[in-house]
Amino acid sequence: MQIEDYFEFIDPDDIRIKGHRIGIDNVIQYYLQGYSPEQIIEELPSLNLEKIYATLTYYLHNRVEIDAYMLRLAKWREQRYQESLANPSPLMQRLRALKVQREQELLNSW
Repeated sequence: MQIEDYFEFIDPDDIRIKGHRIGIDNVIQYYLQGYSPEQIIEELPSLNLEKIYATLTYYLHNRVEIDAYMLRLAKWREQRYQESLANPSPLMQRLRALKVQREQELLNSW
């Protein structure tokens, strides 16, 4: 078995652990924050230690490429976040309006 057999390479910016919706970025982020494999499994209990170790091994053997992958993912997420702030969904618009209304009601009750 090759280490790559543990992953689904959906596209260059979407690598997931085979049989899961969990991306390798989720495991790697915990690892980079100092979590041990045993601690990572506590955070991602649908995985097993074999898959966590496979992900970390793949990362360590391909660190430059995976670091670039992680950076692209972070930039994409930030872009999506900024877009959602600039163009909130109808649901977010309603929730924000309700929040303002409740704050006004609280101020008026004083």
